[in-house]
Parts: sequence; structure tokens; C-alpha cells
Amino acid sequence: MTNHYYSNRPDIPHDERSFTFTLRGYSLRFLTDAGVFSRERIDFGSLLLIETMQIDETAEVLDVGCGYGPIGLSAAKLAARGQVTMIDINERAVGLARRNAELNGIQNVEIAVSDLYAEVEGRQFDVILTNPPIRAGKETVHRIFEEGYPLLRPAGAMWVVIQKKQGAPSAYKKLQQIYSEVEEVERKKGYSIFRARK
Repeated sequence: MTNHYYSNRPDIPHDERSFTFTLRGYSLRFLTDAGVFSRERIDFGSLLLIETMQIDETAEVLDVGCGYGPIGLSAAKLAARGQVTMIDINERAVGLARRNAELNGIQNVEIAVSDLYAEVEGRQFDVILTNPPIRAGKETVHRIFEEGYPLLRPAGAMWVVIQKKQGAPSAYKKLQQIYSEVEEVERKKGYSIFRARK
């Protein structure tokens, strides 16, 4: 059975739900399903990242591991004159993210199935956002940090949310090895938001 939310094709039976949530002042409706991350509600880490992230109106943004879309679609609302690219290995999650973009009338998004950064190689972004898939293992999380670096424009920033008990201190150290400036911008309920500038 491949039922992890970081599986390419979860084979758990469909069980769609929907809910509405207000994010950064925008009321957004989300369809979710079995086999995707945090299907019952938007998880606290993602909410904290959404509330904390700083995104210019014209920014080009990449959401890595977008799931059904709360982080990337919120970013698209903030970058109203910019563009948000949302990627995830999970085909079911990507399908939901596309439907959620349509459901909320959000057009400045591009959503693709991608094994890590495979579909965006050679592109450049102002901001990378990630609530990394901790259960996929530290190696995968560190690859997100390392392989995101060349995709950022000069002075671009990666925003990461990570729980202390799931490795926030080691993630911070890893980011410091790669990026020129790393800051803990927010900490709440055991979660940290790191901003790592190129």
C-alpha cells in the first residue's frame, strides 16, 4: 500500500471532504481527500507559515510539497501581480490543488506533479515556501534546502516551518551551512518559522 501523503499515487480509497478557512483575510474553500497531508483541517505548521510569510505583490513564488494548496494559494492571493508555482510528488494532492485554485478563482498559479524540484529545474524564484515532508526522512528535507538554493534569485528567501521535536535545531544548522543569512522569524506551540536568505 502506498498511502503516505508523500507517495506519488496513493491507493487508499477516495473520501473527499471540503471546508472553508480564512487565511490572511481571504476566505478560501478547500477540497481534501484521503491520502493527502492534513486532510481534516489545515495543520498548525502551515497556518503559522501562512500567517508569517512575507510576499511582495509582484513576487514569483515556489511552494514545494504544496499538498491540496493552502500555502501556495494564500501566497497567490498576496502576490496578486506575481506568479506562484506549486509542486508536489502526490498526484492526488496536485489534482486537488488545481481544483482548489479553480474553486477560489485563483489564476496566477501553475500546479505540477514533481519529484522534488524536477519540474522547475533552471527556473528562478523570489521566494520558496515549504512545510517539508518530515516523514519522508531527513535526507529529503535537506535536499529541499540544498536544491532550492540555486533556484532562488540573489537575496531571495526560503521560508520553512518545522516542529522542534521533528528536527528544527538540526534544520536550522543545515540552512546555516547553505544560506548567507538564516533567521527564526516566529516560534509558536513548538513550531519554528525560518527565513533563509540567499
